[in-house]
Amino acid sequence: MRRVSMNRRLERTSRQTSSTAPLTPRESARRQVRLQKFLVMQTKEVMTKPVLTVSRHGTLRELEHLFEAHDFNGFPVVEDHQIIGIVTKFDFLKNFVFTPSTVFPHYDELMKRMVEQIMVTQVCTVHPTTPLTRVLEMMVETRDKSFPVVDEKNRLIGIISRGDIVRALRG
Repeated sequence: MRRVSMNRRLERTSRQTSSTAPLTPRESARRQVRLQKFLVMQTKEVMTKPVLTVSRHGTLRELEHLFEAHDFNGFPVVEDHQIIGIVTKFDFLKNFVFTPSTVFPHYDELMKRMVEQIMVTQVCTVHPTTPLTRVLEMMVETRDKSFPVVDEKNRLIGIISRGDIVRALRG
């Protein structure tokens, strides 16, 4: 009985590795075409819109609910249609790092803090015409997971994430 299950595991493993077998010329050509398309694509072709945003006056409790409801890494902070910052899960989690020298605040007090107290105000943005190759380069350089997309008046019009880039590469 043990030998049969071991053989099945080996069959599964060989099937999994067969997917990494050399590509057929036709599949290789298809992938090359997709890559060539990617090289000329612009942000506006793959960005997500409309964008879910938060207010600087929102609480961490409200932010926590947004993170639970949506599988986003962060939210742009917007005021009068202008992007004034960004707040990420990392920014949220930093509020719960305590050292022996810090006073341990009550959880409810932490959750009453405002978004403006934890948001980052130096935000890397891109324009709708920014080439995807440049967006990808920026993501690698900054390790940011997404960038707000703004128009010429700095108004938020979309957001582009790593997932958007991956979908564009897949074609």
